[in-house]
Amino acid sequence: MELRQLLEAMEPVATVLPPGKEVVVTGLAYDSRVVKPGDMFFCIEGFTTDGHLYAQEAVEKGAVAVVHSRPLDLPREISRVAVSDTRTAMGQASARFYGHPSSQLTVIGVTGTKGKTTTTYLIKAILESAGFTVGLIGTNQNLIGDRPVAASRTTPESLDLQHLFAQMLQAGCSHVVMEVSSHAVELGRTIGTSYDIGVFTNITRDHLDFHETFEHYLAAKTRFFTELSGNGKSACAIVNGDDSHSEHIIAQTEVPVLTYGIKGDWQLRAEDVQVSPRGVTYRLCTQREQLPLSLQLTGRFNVYNSLAAAAASLALGVEGCTVVKGLQSVSGVSGRFELLDLGQEYTVVVDYAHTPDSLQNVLETARALTRGRVIVAFGCGGNRDTGKRPEMGAIAARLADYVIITSDNPRKEDPVAICRDIEAGVKAVEGHAPYELLLDRQTGIYRAVEVAGPGDLVLIAGKGHETYQIFADRTIHFDDREVAAAAIVARGSGRS
Repeated sequence: MELRQLLEAMEPVATVLPPGKEVVVTGLAYDSRVVKPGDMFFCIEGFTTDGHLYAQEAVEKGAVAVVHSRPLDLPREISRVAVSDTRTAMGQASARFYGHPSSQLTVIGVTGTKGKTTTTYLIKAILESAGFTVGLIGTNQNLIGDRPVAASRTTPESLDLQHLFAQMLQAGCSHVVMEVSSHAVELGRTIGTSYDIGVFTNITRDHLDFHETFEHYLAAKTRFFTELSGNGKSACAIVNGDDSHSEHIIAQTEVPVLTYGIKGDWQLRAEDVQVSPRGVTYRLCTQREQLPLSLQLTGRFNVYNSLAAAAASLALGVEGCTVVKGLQSVSGVSGRFELLDLGQEYTVVVDYAHTPDSLQNVLETARALTRGRVIVAFGCGGNRDTGKRPEMGAIAARLADYVIITSDNPRKEDPVAICRDIEAGVKAVEGHAPYELLLDRQTGIYRAVEVAGPGDLVLIAGKGHETYQIFADRTIHFDDREVAAAAIVARGSGRS
């Protein structure tokens, strides 16, 4: 694409172009390590470094144009595009470079503290039951139809996102369902994307290491819905009416709203909810019909996830019977209340719960599903919101019968200090559950399995689908599901 076409999409403050020739851009990049000859390079300021420091390296690798927001000293033959914000410019240019692919797709964005991953998988299943080819973008993985593509973050950078959309379009996808994180909204990753549906699942305390206050976190979530009206499509907002912040979200958006929930008189409701260890049944009530539904997923939180998915699909014109068929086809989502059944006499569940509210939800679900004891093993991530650690310790101490505090992803923090923060919350609960502090996560998981008796439930929380553990000086392979399965077999209580 000619550089002038990309400049039309951006809002340059100033441009310095080589005289006498038309510059052709053959690719886009924001990482100097992957720059190829003919690329346009965007100087993005990240968490740990600044792309402006690598502009010269990008030029040496063949970049023909550099987009920047700070002064740069570059060779005269290199086109320089000064902008006020390089992230905004990258989103605008990426959408133009790839032909505005999201405008040719039906795009559903799901945001909230909890439930994003499961809800996206449920929507994908419903739309596929309706005969559509669907792409998925999220925490666990990206999918172009059925073809998996590795995911490095919940919502990709705008350039990667537009490239994914273009690949999905080329592969025959008509719909894309994606998780939209608060980081993505705050950092402009969604710029250039046109959404047809925005889904709000819920909001509770999370990511305060980044947003600093809950009010800023809520503002980021809300901004996704305020921007729905300006994307060139007739968008719709799907909102969990039972969430205490739903009125705030509804008041801020200018698009039509479809509400769902269990407790109120919402447009889409779940009635006669029955939760069992193997699934959930309820009546899906719309303003036109009532449909019996039997989910293979368990837990009250999955009632909300399925309602969100149903509401989004109905808003797109999918028939109610097809919605039910799609929801009932999903047997599980990786790392989300995932059952490990090797024939043992106790239940083992792995879940991604890593916030106070999500840990409380899964522990309450665990309590409702077992007549035995609930044993929980969990930790908290390093270099993240420290205030939630004692909260989670207190929740575990109140709701579990046995608590094992262990490491999560300590990153650059002292793992012992993180565990002591959790321990303080446990100790603050009068008559708290017995607990152990076992720093090594594998040892902690083995111990949780070891103390389980017939009819007990072991919950391993915090990492879910993750297959790694991050320390200050290394990242190792670590999968809670693999370790738990090995612990079950080692105890001699399950199939190898």
